[in-house]
Amino acid sequence: MLKLHVVQAEYGDCLLLEYGTASNPRYMLIDGGPTTTYERHLQGELQEIGASGGNLDLVMLSHVDNDHIIGLLDLLAELRQQRANGVAETISIDALWHNAFSQTIGSGNDIEARLQAVMAMAGAQAMTLADMAVQGIGEGHQLRLAAIALGIPINPGFASGFVRADDALDDIAFDNLSLHVVGPTQENLDELQNRWLKWLDNHEDALVSGDPFLMANADRSVPNLSSIMVLAEAEGKTILLTGDGRSDHLLQGLKQAGLLDSKGHMHVDVLKMPHHGSDRNMTKTFFKKVRADTYVISANGRDDNPDLATLIWMVETANRQGREIEIVVTNETLSTQKLLEEYDPEVFGYQLVVMEQGAFSIVVELAP
Repeated sequence: MLKLHVVQAEYGDCLLLEYGTASNPRYMLIDGGPTTTYERHLQGELQEIGASGGNLDLVMLSHVDNDHIIGLLDLLAELRQQRANGVAETISIDALWHNAFSQTIGSGNDIEARLQAVMAMAGAQAMTLADMAVQGIGEGHQLRLAAIALGIPINPGFASGFVRADDALDDIAFDNLSLHVVGPTQENLDELQNRWLKWLDNHEDALVSGDPFLMANADRSVPNLSSIMVLAEAEGKTILLTGDGRSDHLLQGLKQAGLLDSKGHMHVDVLKMPHHGSDRNMTKTFFKKVRADTYVISANGRDDNPDLATLIWMVETANRQGREIEIVVTNETLSTQKLLEEYDPEVFGYQLVVMEQGAFSIVVELAP
């Protein structure tokens, strides 16, 4: 059995993998969505699993953005309160995969301290996105502390204590499910470290100078944090779980793992679209190289996600390759409406499936 439960997470990500057998289902949680995801949608899903005697073999946080981590913090906070009050816990968790910010930026540097100092210097001129990065560092630390308090092992089986493709060359088995880590790679992390150092050099100069013009015009975008990305396989079916990874990082990780063919292509049954279908993380070339039968997008239109360009690349590429595809989305948005208007599903050979309003989740069944 292999099923992907796409939990309603509005502008974030929250996924439940179900595998094993119908008589003995197993579960894995990937990301927890932003504020309200847990209480409105995820909690009900987990209560059902727990009530039937199930547990979570693994909870995986792809990266520390708050649209992925807040639901996990809410879950662990609930479990700690339940344990303190001596009442039955919603569900048990066997392990947590989570890379701390300090791990993703490497050792032997002072990036974390410099980032926090920049925000302190910024004061009223604080840059919102950078402030979110600092907040993410704290939220990641909270998650680790909560896991330790609950006795949940963090990154077990990784000698370095860090989930990295270079240290996970073999598949990791969970019953009939195997996970192959394809990101981050060490090359991704080296690039991330260099980008943070360059960003800090630019912003420290602007803030230390006290020049309002420099501060007002400083680049407010921050380097993307590196996501844990995995290929999940069971019963001959595959799901590529991408977090908010960049398409070039994905291709590099897949190539390093030997998962691309001689022409640099691969096929998966389901591709969880990175960064909620943003065209900033995707290229048309990626869709030519990594082909899927079903594309899953968790987005509600915030920040224009999913971008219309991404949807068009997806549909046009599949059509030219003679493939019929399914696009599963958690919410109807302006871009999905425009896609239907401008690209007739019957002509271009695709089906758009939208989660029902008010539903906890939508299920993509790969193997019964």
